Amino acid sequence: MKRNLQQGFTLIELMIVVAIIGILAAVALPAYQSYVTKAAYSEVIAGAANFKKGVEICYSQTNALADCGTPGSNDVPSNMTATTTGALNKVETGAGGVLTMTPNAYKGIDAGDTCVMTPAAGNGRITWTFSGACVTKGYVKGAAATGTGT
Repeated sequence: MKRNLQQGFTLIELMIVVAIIGILAAVALPAYQSYVTKAAYSEVIAGAANFKKGVEICYSQTNALADCGTPGSNDVPSNMTATTTGALNKVETGAGGVLTMTPNAYKGIDAGDTCVMTPAAGNGRITWTFSGACVTKGYVKGAAATGTGT
């Protein structure tokens, strides 16, 4: 009896494996880049936490969101402007406690991808709603968690 000593893979088998790896990489790379960008944008949202809490404290003390739009008064922090490191560039408080966050160009985020958090009072609580590029680009969903109130 004669044994076949030839072992290994044929060229077509190797080409199929390389094609499968290429397809998997083509799908995985954009998903990974999207994940990195969303993770970096969470720094922008987290940077507004003190401002959000300040508006909630203001509302609990005054019972009116109209009184919570002046930075530096009624426990609302002063605007943060022009940071050059990380994802968050600035946070501004507007009329009615509306927060506008502007990011830096960072890890796939465009500097124009602003995010607006709008408070709405009801039942002694504040509900925050996101709008702007952060929603249209899928960094966050349309509504945030309900905050504390009176």
